[in-house]
Amino acid sequence: MTFPRSLTCRAVAVALCLAPAQVRPQEAVATYGPEAGTDTLLVRGTTDIEAFGPVMSVFAATEPDLAIRYEQWGSNDLYRLANDACRHGAALADLVISSAVDQQVKLVNDGCAQPFRSDRTERLPAAANWRSEVFGVTREPAVIVYNRDLVSAEEAPRTRFELIDLLRPEGTRFAGRVATYDIEVSGLGYLFAFADAQQATSFGSLLEAFGRSGAVATCCSAEILDGVAAGRWLIAYNVLGSYALARASRDRRIVVVAPHDYTLVLSRAALIPKSARNPAAAGALIDFLLSDVGRRALAASRLLVSFGDGEGADFDQAESARTSLRPIPLSPALLVDLDSQKRALFLERWRNSFSKR
Repeated sequence: MTFPRSLTCRAVAVALCLAPAQVRPQEAVATYGPEAGTDTLLVRGTTDIEAFGPVMSVFAATEPDLAIRYEQWGSNDLYRLANDACRHGAALADLVISSAVDQQVKLVNDGCAQPFRSDRTERLPAAANWRSEVFGVTREPAVIVYNRDLVSAEEAPRTRFELIDLLRPEGTRFAGRVATYDIEVSGLGYLFAFADAQQATSFGSLLEAFGRSGAVATCCSAEILDGVAAGRWLIAYNVLGSYALARASRDRRIVVVAPHDYTLVLSRAALIPKSARNPAAAGALIDFLLSDVGRRALAASRLLVSFGDGEGADFDQAESARTSLRPIPLSPALLVDLDSQKRALFLERWRNSFSKR
């Protein structure tokens, strides 16, 4: 499969080469469709290929002449790359999909995206479509995860207050055995933590409990889930539910809880960069992800999580009734958490609370 040479890092591609020390390369790459298609599509995203690959395969089957390259990136690295490309007018990708939706909104606000309109995007609720330039294409909760062999169902926390109570006692067995995302390296982790700070009166107490009990801030969903399954950590907090549910479906040790006090719900944000070489194909992929076929493919990969709304729901009706779902809307309100002064103060507060392993 051949893509334009301008998409590679050359001396003349200023935007992609200016900051090699800041932007790490993509984590993984996969291709779909014919090797020598008459058309090409480059997608850069934060979704693990293991989860997104089956969705892309279904899309590729609907576009027999389209050669597709999907690159998996860390959210912060992808944002830096996109921001740099935008500032220098360099080619980036045809479509960018990220779980760090605040960063996506910032790119749109800075004029780095181009509009796309279709019947399907126009039917999206306002919270999932901002300026017809960024679109929410998945539905994924932030959840609590625990190891059923080491934590009983009666002991497992169902709310943030219950988690705080587990961590408060002197000599608690949960000391150093609770993990969450390191918000300094995970854009998604930062988004969830900042949303918690705005949503919950319990946030200050939760941070204090994390600090006192030696909770661990670490890099990513796979590492966190591996650690819980292995018993290195007993509980994990604010884990992306799509990955957690997928792991639980094949590993009985993993139990997933949608917090009953409230559950944050994320929609991964898709945008077409201003410099996209094939915006038509990018728009076709957005439309596919919003179609019935695309939604079924996303649901099969646990990227469209259901809450007691039909057969095969990820959380049954009784469980769903106990929690208040709080979607994170795609709106300028997300720009607050990226304000440099607010971000620095928030990171300092977080840093003072966590040990890193």
